[in-house]
Amino acid sequence: MWLLDRLLPKLIRKGRLTVIDPVGTAKSYGDGDPDWPALTMRLHDAKVARDIIRDPRLGAGEAYMDGRYSIEGGDILDFVTFVRANRPWESGDYGLKRPGAVRSLTTSIVGRVNRLNQRRSSRANVAHHYDLSDRLYDLFLDRDRQYSCAYWTDPANSLEQAQADKLAHIAAKLHLSAGQKVLDIGCGWGGMALYLNRTCDVDVLGITLSEEQLKVARERAVAAGVSERVRFELCDYRDVTGQFDRIVSVGMFEHVGPPNYREFFRTCHNRLTPQGVMLLHTIGRINKPGTTDAWTRKYIFPGGYSPSLSEIMKASERNKLMITDVEVLRLHYAYTLREWYKRVQDKQAEIEALYDARFFRMWSFYLAGATAAFESGGMVNFQLQYSRDRHTLPITRDYMHEAEQALRAKG
Repeated sequence: MWLLDRLLPKLIRKGRLTVIDPVGTAKSYGDGDPDWPALTMRLHDAKVARDIIRDPRLGAGEAYMDGRYSIEGGDILDFVTFVRANRPWESGDYGLKRPGAVRSLTTSIVGRVNRLNQRRSSRANVAHHYDLSDRLYDLFLDRDRQYSCAYWTDPANSLEQAQADKLAHIAAKLHLSAGQKVLDIGCGWGGMALYLNRTCDVDVLGITLSEEQLKVARERAVAAGVSERVRFELCDYRDVTGQFDRIVSVGMFEHVGPPNYREFFRTCHNRLTPQGVMLLHTIGRINKPGTTDAWTRKYIFPGGYSPSLSEIMKASERNKLMITDVEVLRLHYAYTLREWYKRVQDKQAEIEALYDARFFRMWSFYLAGATAAFESGGMVNFQLQYSRDRHTLPITRDYMHEAEQALRAKG
Protein backbone atom coordinates (compact mmCIF):
# COMPACT_ATOMS: atom_id res chain seq x y z
CA MET A 1 0.00 0.00 0.00
CA TRP A 2 2.84 2.42 0.68
CA LEU A 3 3.84 2.35 -3.00
CA LEU A 4 0.25 3.03 -4.05
CA ASP A 5 0.21 5.86 -1.53
CA ARG A 6 3.19 7.40 -3.30
CA LEU A 7 1.64 7.00 -6.77
CA LEU A 8 -1.89 8.27 -6.21
CA PRO A 9 -1.04 11.86 -5.21
CA LYS A 10 0.64 12.19 -8.61
CA LEU A 11 -2.38 10.76 -10.42
CA ILE A 12 -5.29 12.31 -8.52
CA ARG A 13 -5.17 16.10 -8.27
CA LYS A 14 -8.78 17.12 -8.87
CA GLY A 15 -11.82 15.68 -7.13
CA ARG A 16 -11.55 13.03 -4.45
CA LEU A 17 -10.53 9.39 -4.52
CA THR A 18 -10.73 7.46 -1.26
CA VAL A 19 -8.96 4.10 -1.11
CA ILE A 20 -9.97 1.61 1.58
CA ASP A 21 -7.54 -1.25 2.12
CA PRO A 22 -8.59 -4.81 3.10
CA VAL A 23 -8.37 -4.06 6.84
CA GLY A 24 -10.56 -0.98 6.55
CA THR A 25 -7.96 1.79 6.62
CA ALA A 26 -9.04 4.67 4.38
CA LYS A 27 -6.96 7.40 2.76
CA SER A 28 -8.12 10.12 0.38
CA TYR A 29 -6.40 11.86 -2.53
CA GLY A 30 -7.20 14.98 -4.55
CA ASP A 31 -8.31 18.52 -3.78
CA GLY A 32 -11.97 17.66 -3.22
CA ASP A 33 -13.19 20.02 -5.94
CA PRO A 34 -17.01 19.66 -5.80
CA ASP A 35 -17.23 19.95 -9.58
CA TRP A 36 -15.27 16.70 -9.87
CA PRO A 37 -16.31 13.18 -8.82
CA ALA A 38 -15.83 11.79 -5.34
CA LEU A 39 -15.27 8.04 -5.61
CA THR A 40 -14.19 5.24 -3.32
CA MET A 41 -12.02 2.31 -4.35
CA ARG A 42 -12.41 -0.62 -1.94
CA LEU A 43 -9.60 -3.21 -2.12
CA HIS A 44 -10.67 -6.74 -1.27
CA ASP A 45 -7.22 -8.33 -0.92
CA ALA A 46 -3.73 -7.16 -0.02
CA LYS A 47 -2.20 -7.98 -3.41
CA VAL A 48 -4.30 -5.55 -5.47
CA ALA A 49 -2.09 -2.58 -4.69
CA ARG A 50 1.06 -4.53 -5.62
CA ASP A 51 -0.41 -5.68 -8.92
CA ILE A 52 -1.48 -2.16 -9.87
CA ILE A 53 1.94 -0.73 -9.04
CA ARG A 54 3.70 -3.43 -11.06
CA ASP A 55 1.71 -2.60 -14.22
CA PRO A 56 -1.13 -0.08 -13.65
CA ARG A 57 -3.32 -0.95 -16.67
CA LEU A 58 -2.78 -4.72 -16.58
CA GLY A 59 -2.99 -4.91 -12.79
CA ALA A 60 -6.07 -2.71 -12.50
CA GLY A 61 -7.80 -4.54 -15.35
CA GLU A 62 -7.16 -8.06 -14.10
CA ALA A 63 -8.00 -7.18 -10.49
CA TYR A 64 -11.31 -5.66 -11.59
CA MET A 65 -12.12 -8.68 -13.77
CA ASP A 66 -11.52 -10.94 -10.79
CA GLY A 67 -13.68 -8.83 -8.46
CA ARG A 68 -10.71 -7.98 -6.23
CA TYR A 69 -11.72 -4.33 -5.88
CA SER A 70 -14.96 -2.43 -6.29
CA ILE A 71 -15.94 1.18 -6.92
CA GLU A 72 -18.40 3.03 -4.71
CA GLY A 73 -20.09 6.31 -5.58
CA GLY A 74 -19.96 5.34 -9.27
CA ASP A 75 -18.95 2.48 -11.53
CA ILE A 76 -15.83 1.41 -13.42
CA LEU A 77 -16.51 3.92 -16.23
CA ASP A 78 -16.73 6.74 -13.69
CA PHE A 79 -13.52 5.56 -12.07
CA VAL A 80 -11.40 5.10 -15.20
CA THR A 81 -12.53 8.33 -16.86
CA PHE A 82 -11.98 10.21 -13.57
CA VAL A 83 -8.41 8.97 -13.24
CA ARG A 84 -7.63 9.68 -16.89
CA ALA A 85 -9.21 13.15 -16.80
CA ASN A 86 -6.82 14.06 -13.98
CA ARG A 87 -3.94 13.84 -16.44
CA PRO A 88 -5.33 14.66 -19.88
CA TRP A 89 -3.24 14.48 -23.02
CA GLU A 90 -3.54 18.24 -23.50
CA SER A 91 -1.82 18.98 -20.21
CA GLY A 92 1.51 17.63 -21.38
CA ASP A 93 2.22 16.71 -17.78
CA TYR A 94 1.23 13.26 -16.63
CA GLY A 95 2.76 13.79 -13.21
CA LEU A 96 4.63 10.51 -13.48
CA LYS A 97 8.28 9.68 -13.64
CA ARG A 98 9.32 8.38 -17.03
CA PRO A 99 9.94 4.63 -17.09
CA GLY A 100 13.52 3.51 -16.84
CA ALA A 101 15.58 2.58 -19.88
CA VAL A 102 15.27 -1.18 -19.28
CA ARG A 103 11.49 -1.08 -18.86
CA SER A 104 11.10 1.20 -21.90
CA LEU A 105 13.19 -1.18 -24.01
CA THR A 106 11.25 -4.21 -22.76
CA THR A 107 7.90 -2.55 -23.49
CA SER A 108 9.08 -1.58 -26.96
CA ILE A 109 10.29 -5.09 -27.81
CA VAL A 110 7.12 -6.76 -26.52
CA GLY A 111 4.98 -4.29 -28.41
CA ARG A 112 6.86 -4.76 -31.67
CA VAL A 113 6.69 -8.54 -31.45
CA ASN A 114 2.98 -8.45 -30.62
CA ARG A 115 2.06 -6.29 -33.62
CA LEU A 116 3.96 -8.24 -36.27
CA ASN A 117 0.60 -9.76 -37.26
CA GLN A 118 2.00 -12.36 -39.59
CA ARG A 119 -0.38 -14.31 -41.80
CA ARG A 120 -0.43 -17.32 -39.53
CA SER A 121 -1.58 -15.23 -36.55
CA SER A 122 -3.87 -12.71 -38.26
CA ARG A 123 -6.90 -15.01 -38.46
CA ALA A 124 -6.47 -16.21 -34.88
CA ASN A 125 -6.19 -12.61 -33.64
CA VAL A 126 -9.37 -11.64 -35.46
CA ALA A 127 -11.24 -14.71 -34.21
CA HIS A 128 -10.25 -13.92 -30.61
CA HIS A 129 -12.48 -10.82 -30.69
CA TYR A 130 -14.89 -11.04 -33.60
CA ASP A 131 -15.89 -14.69 -33.38
CA LEU A 132 -17.55 -14.20 -30.02
CA SER A 133 -21.26 -14.96 -29.78
CA ASP A 134 -23.43 -13.07 -32.26
CA ARG A 135 -25.82 -12.48 -29.39
CA LEU A 136 -23.19 -10.43 -27.52
CA TYR A 137 -22.87 -7.91 -30.33
CA ASP A 138 -26.63 -7.77 -30.82
CA LEU A 139 -26.97 -6.69 -27.19
CA PHE A 140 -24.97 -3.46 -27.47
CA LEU A 141 -24.44 -2.48 -31.13
CA ASP A 142 -26.94 -0.63 -33.31
CA ARG A 143 -29.40 -2.52 -35.50
CA ASP A 144 -26.98 -2.48 -38.45
CA ARG A 145 -24.24 -3.89 -36.19
CA GLN A 146 -21.68 -1.17 -36.93
CA TYR A 147 -18.71 -1.95 -34.68
CA SER A 148 -16.70 1.23 -35.28
CA CYS A 149 -16.81 4.92 -34.45
CA ALA A 150 -20.14 6.56 -35.30
CA TYR A 151 -20.46 10.08 -36.69
CA TRP A 152 -22.33 12.41 -34.34
CA THR A 153 -23.71 15.47 -36.11
CA ASP A 154 -25.41 16.11 -32.77
CA PRO A 155 -24.38 14.42 -29.48
CA ALA A 156 -28.09 14.12 -28.69
CA ASN A 157 -28.68 11.80 -31.64
CA SER A 158 -29.39 8.11 -31.15
CA LEU A 159 -26.65 5.57 -31.79
CA GLU A 160 -28.66 4.28 -34.75
CA GLN A 161 -28.77 7.76 -36.29
CA ALA A 162 -25.07 8.39 -35.67
CA GLN A 163 -24.08 5.10 -37.30
CA ALA A 164 -26.29 5.78 -40.31
CA ASP A 165 -24.69 9.23 -40.59
CA LYS A 166 -21.25 7.56 -40.46
CA LEU A 167 -22.11 5.44 -43.48
CA ALA A 168 -23.29 8.50 -45.40
CA HIS A 169 -20.20 10.46 -44.37
CA ILE A 170 -17.87 7.77 -45.70
CA ALA A 171 -19.87 7.07 -48.86
CA ALA A 172 -19.76 10.77 -49.75
CA LYS A 173 -15.97 10.75 -49.55
CA LEU A 174 -15.79 7.77 -51.91
CA HIS A 175 -17.38 9.88 -54.70
CA LEU A 176 -19.22 6.88 -56.10
CA SER A 177 -20.95 6.37 -59.44
CA ALA A 178 -23.50 3.70 -60.31
CA GLY A 179 -22.01 0.43 -61.51
CA GLN A 180 -18.60 0.90 -59.94
CA LYS A 181 -16.79 -1.98 -58.21
CA VAL A 182 -15.93 -1.51 -54.55
CA LEU A 183 -13.64 -3.52 -52.28
CA ASP A 184 -14.51 -3.42 -48.56
CA ILE A 185 -11.47 -4.55 -46.57
CA GLY A 186 -12.57 -5.75 -43.15
CA CYS A 187 -16.28 -5.79 -43.98
CA GLY A 188 -17.52 -6.79 -40.53
CA TRP A 189 -21.10 -8.04 -40.61
CA GLY A 190 -21.70 -6.48 -44.03
CA GLY A 191 -23.41 -3.22 -43.13
CA MET A 192 -21.15 -0.91 -45.13
CA ALA A 193 -21.20 -3.09 -48.26
CA LEU A 194 -24.98 -3.43 -48.19
CA TYR A 195 -25.42 0.31 -47.62
CA LEU A 196 -23.19 1.26 -50.55
CA ASN A 197 -25.04 -1.10 -52.86
CA ARG A 198 -28.45 0.11 -51.71
CA THR A 199 -27.76 3.85 -51.82
CA CYS A 200 -25.15 4.17 -54.59
CA ASP A 201 -25.95 1.26 -56.93
CA VAL A 202 -22.45 -0.25 -56.81
CA ASP A 203 -21.12 -3.81 -56.72
CA VAL A 204 -19.18 -4.69 -53.57
CA LEU A 205 -16.77 -7.41 -52.51
CA GLY A 206 -16.41 -7.54 -48.75
CA ILE A 207 -13.57 -9.51 -47.17
CA THR A 208 -13.06 -10.61 -43.57
CA LEU A 209 -11.02 -13.07 -41.55
CA SER A 210 -13.90 -13.78 -39.16
CA GLU A 211 -15.99 -16.84 -39.97
CA GLU A 212 -18.83 -15.58 -37.76
CA GLN A 213 -18.93 -12.23 -39.52
CA LEU A 214 -18.80 -13.92 -42.92
CA LYS A 215 -21.79 -16.11 -42.10
CA VAL A 216 -23.92 -13.18 -40.97
CA ALA A 217 -22.88 -10.93 -43.88
CA ARG A 218 -23.78 -13.57 -46.45
CA GLU A 219 -27.13 -14.19 -44.79
CA ARG A 220 -27.88 -10.47 -44.90
CA ALA A 221 -27.02 -10.23 -48.61
CA VAL A 222 -29.30 -13.16 -49.41
CA ALA A 223 -32.12 -11.70 -47.32
CA ALA A 224 -31.77 -8.39 -49.16
CA GLY A 225 -31.82 -10.16 -52.53
CA VAL A 226 -28.45 -8.69 -53.56
CA SER A 227 -26.07 -11.63 -53.17
CA GLU A 228 -25.14 -11.40 -56.86
CA ARG A 229 -23.96 -7.81 -56.42
CA VAL A 230 -22.74 -7.85 -52.82
CA ARG A 231 -20.39 -10.76 -52.20
CA PHE A 232 -18.48 -11.66 -49.07
CA GLU A 233 -15.37 -13.82 -48.82
CA LEU A 234 -13.11 -15.18 -46.08
CA CYS A 235 -9.94 -13.65 -47.47
CA ASP A 236 -6.75 -11.89 -46.41
CA TYR A 237 -6.37 -8.49 -48.06
CA ARG A 238 -3.05 -9.65 -49.50
CA ASP A 239 -4.81 -12.38 -51.48
CA VAL A 240 -7.43 -10.24 -53.24
CA THR A 241 -7.24 -10.19 -57.05
CA GLY A 242 -8.79 -7.95 -59.67
CA GLN A 243 -9.28 -4.20 -60.01
CA PHE A 244 -11.66 -1.95 -58.10
CA ASP A 245 -12.85 1.60 -58.66
CA ARG A 246 -13.05 2.20 -54.92
CA ILE A 247 -11.63 0.71 -51.74
CA VAL A 248 -13.07 1.33 -48.29
CA SER A 249 -11.68 0.03 -45.01
CA VAL A 250 -13.30 0.85 -41.67
CA GLY A 251 -11.88 -0.32 -38.35
CA MET A 252 -9.61 -2.93 -39.90
CA PHE A 253 -6.27 -1.11 -40.18
CA GLU A 254 -5.77 -1.43 -36.41
CA HIS A 255 -5.16 -5.15 -37.03
CA VAL A 256 -2.62 -4.80 -39.87
CA GLY A 257 0.49 -4.11 -37.76
CA PRO A 258 3.20 -1.51 -38.59
CA PRO A 259 5.57 -4.03 -40.24
CA ASN A 260 2.80 -4.69 -42.79
CA TYR A 261 1.73 -1.12 -43.52
CA ARG A 262 3.76 -0.76 -46.69
CA GLU A 263 2.41 -4.06 -48.02
CA PHE A 264 -1.14 -3.00 -47.15
CA PHE A 265 -0.87 0.24 -49.12
CA ARG A 266 1.00 -1.42 -51.98
CA THR A 267 -1.83 -3.95 -52.24
CA CYS A 268 -4.43 -1.16 -52.20
CA HIS A 269 -2.58 0.76 -54.90
CA ASN A 270 -2.36 -2.30 -57.11
CA ARG A 271 -6.02 -3.21 -56.61
CA LEU A 272 -7.26 0.29 -57.51
CA THR A 273 -7.95 1.31 -61.09
CA PRO A 274 -5.87 4.30 -62.34
CA GLN A 275 -8.81 6.57 -61.43
CA GLY A 276 -9.44 4.78 -58.15
CA VAL A 277 -10.22 6.32 -54.75
CA MET A 278 -9.74 4.87 -51.28
CA LEU A 279 -11.15 5.81 -47.88
CA LEU A 280 -9.37 4.55 -44.75
CA HIS A 281 -11.09 4.92 -41.37
CA THR A 282 -8.93 3.93 -38.39
CA ILE A 283 -8.33 4.60 -34.74
CA GLY A 284 -5.10 6.55 -34.38
CA ARG A 285 -2.87 8.10 -31.79
CA ILE A 286 -2.16 11.83 -31.55
CA ASN A 287 1.30 11.11 -30.22
CA LYS A 288 4.31 9.60 -31.91
CA PRO A 289 4.35 5.81 -32.49
CA GLY A 290 3.85 3.78 -29.32
CA THR A 291 2.67 0.40 -28.10
CA THR A 292 -0.63 -1.20 -27.17
CA ASP A 293 -1.04 -1.63 -23.42
CA ALA A 294 -0.56 -5.11 -22.00
CA TRP A 295 -4.15 -5.60 -20.79
CA THR A 296 -5.67 -4.81 -24.20
CA ARG A 297 -3.12 -7.03 -25.97
CA LYS A 298 -3.87 -9.93 -23.65
CA TYR A 299 -7.66 -9.80 -23.36
CA ILE A 300 -9.19 -7.74 -26.16
CA PHE A 301 -7.12 -7.21 -29.32
CA PRO A 302 -4.09 -9.50 -29.58
CA GLY A 303 -1.95 -8.11 -32.39
CA GLY A 304 -3.91 -4.85 -32.37
CA TYR A 305 -2.21 -1.47 -32.67
CA SER A 306 -3.53 2.05 -33.31
CA PRO A 307 -1.10 3.96 -35.53
CA SER A 308 0.17 7.50 -35.43
CA LEU A 309 -0.52 9.64 -38.48
CA SER A 310 3.20 9.70 -39.24
CA GLU A 311 3.30 5.89 -39.46
CA ILE A 312 0.41 5.85 -41.91
CA MET A 313 1.86 8.60 -44.07
CA LYS A 314 5.30 7.03 -44.20
CA ALA A 315 3.83 3.79 -45.53
CA SER A 316 1.27 5.19 -47.97
CA GLU A 317 3.43 7.84 -49.60
CA ARG A 318 5.97 5.21 -50.65
CA ASN A 319 3.31 3.46 -52.67
CA LYS A 320 2.26 6.36 -54.93
CA LEU A 321 -1.06 6.86 -53.20
CA MET A 322 -1.89 10.57 -53.07
CA ILE A 323 -3.44 11.78 -49.82
CA THR A 324 -6.38 13.93 -50.88
CA ASP A 325 -8.25 14.55 -47.63
CA VAL A 326 -7.61 14.12 -43.90
CA GLU A 327 -10.23 14.40 -41.16
CA VAL A 328 -9.64 13.88 -37.46
CA LEU A 329 -12.66 12.77 -35.42
CA ARG A 330 -11.76 13.78 -31.87
CA LEU A 331 -14.75 13.01 -29.65
CA HIS A 332 -16.98 10.91 -31.91
CA TYR A 333 -15.68 7.59 -30.60
CA ALA A 334 -16.06 8.73 -26.99
CA TYR A 335 -19.77 9.34 -27.63
CA THR A 336 -20.02 5.95 -29.36
CA LEU A 337 -18.27 4.08 -26.58
CA ARG A 338 -20.37 5.67 -23.86
CA GLU A 339 -23.51 4.46 -25.64
CA TRP A 340 -22.06 0.95 -26.02
CA TYR A 341 -21.08 0.93 -22.35
CA LYS A 342 -24.58 1.99 -21.28
CA ARG A 343 -26.15 -0.77 -23.35
CA VAL A 344 -23.72 -3.35 -21.94
CA GLN A 345 -24.64 -2.34 -18.38
CA ASP A 346 -28.34 -2.58 -19.23
CA LYS A 347 -27.78 -6.12 -20.54
CA GLN A 348 -25.61 -7.40 -17.68
CA ALA A 349 -27.83 -10.39 -16.94
CA GLU A 350 -27.90 -11.52 -20.57
CA ILE A 351 -24.13 -11.12 -21.01
CA GLU A 352 -23.38 -13.03 -17.82
CA ALA A 353 -25.74 -15.77 -19.01
CA LEU A 354 -23.80 -15.96 -22.30
CA TYR A 355 -20.41 -16.05 -20.56
CA ASP A 356 -20.00 -15.22 -16.85
CA ALA A 357 -19.56 -12.32 -14.44
CA ARG A 358 -15.81 -12.14 -15.10
CA PHE A 359 -16.40 -11.70 -18.84
CA PHE A 360 -18.95 -8.96 -18.12
CA ARG A 361 -16.43 -7.10 -15.97
CA MET A 362 -13.75 -7.56 -18.64
CA TRP A 363 -16.01 -6.12 -21.35
CA SER A 364 -17.00 -3.23 -19.08
CA PHE A 365 -13.38 -2.42 -18.30
CA TYR A 366 -12.52 -2.55 -22.02
CA LEU A 367 -15.23 -0.04 -22.95
CA ALA A 368 -14.45 2.17 -19.95
CA GLY A 369 -10.75 2.32 -20.77
CA ALA A 370 -11.42 3.04 -24.43
CA THR A 371 -13.84 5.84 -23.51
CA ALA A 372 -11.22 7.46 -21.29
CA ALA A 373 -8.61 7.20 -24.05
CA PHE A 374 -10.80 9.21 -26.44
CA GLU A 375 -12.09 11.69 -23.87
CA SER A 376 -8.81 12.56 -22.18
CA GLY A 377 -6.07 10.37 -23.64
CA GLY A 378 -4.18 10.34 -26.91
CA MET A 379 -6.63 8.50 -29.15
CA VAL A 380 -8.68 9.87 -32.07
CA ASN A 381 -10.08 8.55 -35.33
CA PHE A 382 -8.55 9.34 -38.72
CA GLN A 383 -10.44 9.34 -42.01
CA LEU A 384 -7.93 9.45 -44.85
CA GLN A 385 -8.90 9.73 -48.50
CA TYR A 386 -6.47 8.63 -51.20
CA SER A 387 -6.46 8.62 -54.98
CA ARG A 388 -4.04 7.38 -57.61
CA ASP A 389 -4.56 10.37 -59.91
CA ARG A 390 -4.70 14.03 -58.79
CA HIS A 391 -7.39 14.76 -61.41
CA THR A 392 -9.88 12.12 -60.25
CA LEU A 393 -11.69 14.11 -57.57
CA PRO A 394 -13.23 17.60 -57.65
CA ILE A 395 -10.82 20.33 -56.55
CA THR A 396 -12.98 21.50 -53.62
CA ARG A 397 -14.67 19.57 -50.82
CA ASP A 398 -18.15 20.78 -51.75
CA TYR A 399 -18.97 17.48 -53.44
CA MET A 400 -18.60 15.66 -50.11
CA HIS A 401 -21.16 17.87 -48.37
CA GLU A 402 -23.61 17.70 -51.27
CA ALA A 403 -23.38 13.91 -51.56
CA GLU A 404 -23.66 13.44 -47.80
CA GLN A 405 -26.85 15.50 -47.62
CA ALA A 406 -28.35 13.54 -50.50
CA LEU A 407 -27.46 10.22 -48.86
CA ARG A 408 -29.00 11.24 -45.55
CA ALA A 409 -32.16 12.24 -47.36
CA LYS A 410 -32.38 8.70 -48.72
CA GLY A 411 -32.35 7.38 -45.14
